[in-house]
Amino acid sequence: MADVKVTELVVFTALFLLVTVLGFVASRWRRAESLEHLDEWGLGGRNFGAWITWFLVGGDLYTAYTFVAVPALVYGAGATGFFAVPYTIIVYPLVFLVAPRLWSVSHRHGYVTPADFVRGRHGSGGLALAIALTGIVATMPYIALQLVGIEAVLKAMGIEGSWPLWIAFIILAAYTYQSGLRAPALIAFVKDTLIYLVVIVAVVYIPTKLGGWHDIFAAADKKFASTPPPPAGPADGTILSSAQTLGYSTLALGSAMALFLYPHSITGILAARSRDTIKKNMAALPAYSFVLGLLALLGYMAIAAGVTPTTSGLNNKPDSNTIVPLLFDKMFADWFAGVAFAAIAIGALVPAAIMSIAAANLWTRNIYKEYLKPDATAKQEAQMSKFASLVVKLGALVVIITLDPQFSIDLQLIGGVVILQTLPAIVFGLYTRWFHRWALLAGWAVGLFCGLFMLYDIANPLTGKQHFAGSQWALSRWGFDTKYTMYVGILAVLINAAVTVLATLALRAAGTPVGEDTTRETDYHVEAGDPGVIRAEAEAGEAAGVAGRPPAD
Repeated sequence: MADVKVTELVVFTALFLLVTVLGFVASRWRRAESLEHLDEWGLGGRNFGAWITWFLVGGDLYTAYTFVAVPALVYGAGATGFFAVPYTIIVYPLVFLVAPRLWSVSHRHGYVTPADFVRGRHGSGGLALAIALTGIVATMPYIALQLVGIEAVLKAMGIEGSWPLWIAFIILAAYTYQSGLRAPALIAFVKDTLIYLVVIVAVVYIPTKLGGWHDIFAAADKKFASTPPPPAGPADGTILSSAQTLGYSTLALGSAMALFLYPHSITGILAARSRDTIKKNMAALPAYSFVLGLLALLGYMAIAAGVTPTTSGLNNKPDSNTIVPLLFDKMFADWFAGVAFAAIAIGALVPAAIMSIAAANLWTRNIYKEYLKPDATAKQEAQMSKFASLVVKLGALVVIITLDPQFSIDLQLIGGVVILQTLPAIVFGLYTRWFHRWALLAGWAVGLFCGLFMLYDIANPLTGKQHFAGSQWALSRWGFDTKYTMYVGILAVLINAAVTVLATLALRAAGTPVGEDTTRETDYHVEAGDPGVIRAEAEAGEAAGVAGRPPAD
C-alpha cells in the first residue's frame, strides 16, 4: 500500500461513491408503488424514453471491454484489435430489422426474456430452457470482463489484492438488489459524460505529449516489426496481412451478430417505451462507434509512451489489461487520472448491473417459474430474481479465477461463441415458423459442442496457453493449405444452421408435431398504445400493484 497514488484514489473514490449513491436513489426515480414485479425491477417499468434508452443501451454495450480490452488487444496484436470498430458499425442496421419485432411481440405478450419469446413462438419448454441456460452462461464471463476492468484500474493506483474487487462486488450487488434496472439507467448518464470527457482529452492531449500521430504509429510499427512472428498464422502489425482478412472480417461479423443476442442487450430493448424508441436508438447509437475507434488508438499511444504492463499475481506474466490505466497515470495530472480511472470503473459497473439483472430474469422466468415453482407470484418472481442476480455476480468472479485469460477480451469472445448458438431460435423465429423446435434444439446442441471444442483446442505457444487461447480457428487444421483463419463463432453457428435445416426437413417429412405457436403475425407490428399492448401492460401492473403507472406513451 506504500505506493498507492493518494490523489488519484481520492478523486476515484469520490466519483465512485457518487454513483453508488445514485444507484440507491434510483429506486425512487420514476418510482412505482412497488418494485416487486419483474416488469418494474427487471425492466424499469417498460417505460424508458428515447434519451434514457440511448444512455442505457449505450452504457450496456460500451463497457470496460471498450476502455480496457480493445486497447489491450491493439497494444498486443495491432490492427486485429480494431475489429470492434466495424462490428459496432454494421450491428445497428442488422438489429434495426430485428429489435422492433422483438419489442412488439414481447410487449404484446408480456415477455421478459428472449427465452420467454422462444417458449411462446416454438411451443417448446426444452428449447426455451436451452436458450435461458445459454444466456446465463454467456453472460457470466462478460460480467467477469467488467470486474477485470476495475481490477486493472486498482492496480494502476497501486492497490493490490482481491479485496477491492469484493468491495466493488458488494456495492454493485447492493444497489442492483434494491433498485433493479433503474440503477444502471440513472448511473449511465454519469458514466457516458465521464467517458466522453476522458476520450476527448486523451485523443487531443496525449498525442501532443508524444510528438503527434506520426510518431505514435512509427513507434507501433517498430514494436511489431521487432516482434518474432508466431509459429503458425500471420504476424501482428499496424496493417492487416492478407492472411488476416478472413479472420478479421468473420470476427467482426460474428461479434455483430452476437451483440444483441446477449440477454442484457435484449433487456435494454424491452425496457424501451415504444417500438419507435427502438428505431430511433438504432439510428443514433453509432455515435458510440466513433468513440470506440478513438479508444482503440490508446493501445498505440501506450506503445509510444513506453508503457509496460504490470505483472499479474496469478501467473507472474504481464497483464496487458493495465496498459490504458497506466497510460493515463503516466500522461495525466493525478487528479484527472483519478477522473479517468473512475470513468473506467463506472463504465464497468453499469453493464455489470444490467447483465446480472438479465441473467437473473432468465433464471427466474425460464427455470424457477417454469420448472420449480409454476405458481410463483409476481412478488416471489422479483425476490428470486434479486437473489439470482447476486449468484450470477459470484459466478463471474469464479470465471476470472478459473480462466485466467491473457487478454480480458477473450472472455467476451468466448461468450460470443456461446450466445451465437441462440441465433436460429430467436432471430429466425422472429420471421418464420418453418424451423422445427426439435431441429432448433439439435442445431443448438451441435453448434455449442463444436464451438466449445474448437475454443478449447486453440493454443498460443507465445503465451504458453494450451486451451482457450483465442477465438480464431486455423483452416489448415482441416487439411486446407492456407494460413487463413475464421472466427469460431461463425463456424459454429453455420454448423448449427446446417443441422437445424437438415433436421427440420427430416422431422417435417416424418410428420412430427411442430409445437404450438401462441403468437400471431400482427403481434410483431404492434406499437405502444395499441389495444393489445395496453391490456398486457395493465395486467402486469395489476399483478405488481402499480396500476397507476403513467401510460407507455
